[in-house]
Amino acid sequence: MQLPVLHWIRSQRNVDFVDVITEAGMDGVLANQKDISEIIRSIKISIGLNGSSKIFVVGHFDCRGNPVNKKAHRNHVIKAVKRLKTYWPDFDITGLWVNKSWQVEVCCK
Repeated sequence: MQLPVLHWIRSQRNVDFVDVITEAGMDGVLANQKDISEIIRSIKISIGLNGSSKIFVVGHFDCRGNPVNKKAHRNHVIKAVKRLKTYWPDFDITGLWVNKSWQVEVCCK
């Protein structure tokens, strides 16, 4: 799942390097878990030390860490983007969905 996303980000958003912060079922984790402090810490490192200027939240087809249907995934991605916007309101934060054909679709900005 990561390769199609990395290729899409690099080609569509003019980014040379991508920091990847992973967690099984990340869209569901960011949307629903109370304590996301470790993920926030990792994002702060990516922004502060590595100079990241964009954040992408990705949900994907057949996710084993968040085994819900496409509609629920897309809702989790949207909720996760809104949640991260409370930490970084001026940042470019985009929600992505990777479909069963491994194509990347924008869910929200």
